[in-house]
Amino acid sequence: MKTLPEKFCAVCGRRMIWRRRWRANWENVRYCSRACRLSGIGPIDRRLEAVMYELLQARGAQKSICPSEPARVVAHNEAQKDWRALMPAARKAARRLVVQGRAEMLQKGRPVDASTARGPIRIRLRPRPE
Repeated sequence: MKTLPEKFCAVCGRRMIWRRRWRANWENVRYCSRACRLSGIGPIDRRLEAVMYELLQARGAQKSICPSEPARVVAHNEAQKDWRALMPAARKAARRLVVQGRAEMLQKGRPVDASTARGPIRIRLRPRPE
């Protein structure tokens, strides 16, 4: 069976599998949906990604963080009252770190596919090969 080419959305980090309608411009496809294309990556998204990576580095190689931790930090710095509003963006930032190869997503202590993970997740630095 032939496997279809795949790539990851630049905004949400979800896996995109080749579709027939993309055959003419597959090299230029960057977004999985119209919503991702229109929303783009804003300054708060970049800040969440940076804070998440800083927290991961400070925590250490075998320790993990919840995506709510960077959401709380960014919400506090932005003087937002509700950090929960940043949770979808924090999960997207976590998936982008996974796609970049800098982190891995965990559920119940085991690595999972970031594109399909649902429910509670944790993030940790990707272990270095020995």
